[in-house]
Amino acid sequence: MKRVILPTDFSENAYNAIRYAVQLFKGSPCTFYLLNTYTPASYYVGVNMINSYSALELEKMASANSRQGLDEVEERIKSEFVDPEHIYVKLSAFNMLAAEINELVANHNIDLVVMGTTGATGAKEVFLGTQTMHTIKRVECPVIAVPASFHYEVPKEILFATDFKFDRENRFLSLLKDISEMHVSRTNILNAYHGTPLDNSQEDKKSFLDAYFRNVAHVFHTAEGVDVVEAVEEFQVKHKINFLVMVHNKHSFFENLLFKPVINELVYHTKVPFMVIPSEERIHS
Repeated sequence: MKRVILPTDFSENAYNAIRYAVQLFKGSPCTFYLLNTYTPASYYVGVNMINSYSALELEKMASANSRQGLDEVEERIKSEFVDPEHIYVKLSAFNMLAAEINELVANHNIDLVVMGTTGATGAKEVFLGTQTMHTIKRVECPVIAVPASFHYEVPKEILFATDFKFDRENRFLSLLKDISEMHVSRTNILNAYHGTPLDNSQEDKKSFLDAYFRNVAHVFHTAEGVDVVEAVEEFQVKHKINFLVMVHNKHSFFENLLFKPVINELVYHTKVPFMVIPSEERIHS
């Protein structure tokens, strides 16, 4: 049984992601954790304010609103989708989202988080999607970011962009294979490079993927002389891709300063659901 966290701030963007997750796992045994986290304004003010009567009342009000909102989301999703294989658990927590998700991952063997993201336009990129990006960078399980404008499509064509530098022991690769098998999808494995051939380790990882996906339709592709973002965009123009996957490797502080991370660009601009798998190195750092 899959265990999937569905964060919600009760917006339509969040509900769209919930609808996507429920349809993605249609007919499959799943426990969905409907999660709302809240931090009343008093949390940021200081100890004196937090201990005051008014602060306690604000927290009670935020808690009540959170629980009521979760009841409404559960009722709405159950009225829209009837699936005896799906179980819903409502969780309301006074916590930051990424911290609460990591606690759930540690205590409930969570497989996946599915959440909404909003595309960036000009200066809005500073704000829009930052909650999603923060979650992807901090949580220790895969995250599917669902664009607000995306309506559910069966993921028949999956694009897995990789540099073949992942850890073959990464336990979350099985999620990609499960989704591929569940929907009889074709997994397109894309490598972008600038004239440097694959080394022995990368060739080994490529052979590993070929064997790993032996029961799934899969095709290897190479994009020469372009960066990953450009390669992904060009591939999506030429092919009807409706699900994107990457492994999020750990970046050094200086790399983040000098280069805009690929994951950031794709989360802000992708038009299809984007699953980011944390690397083993990143999880254990």
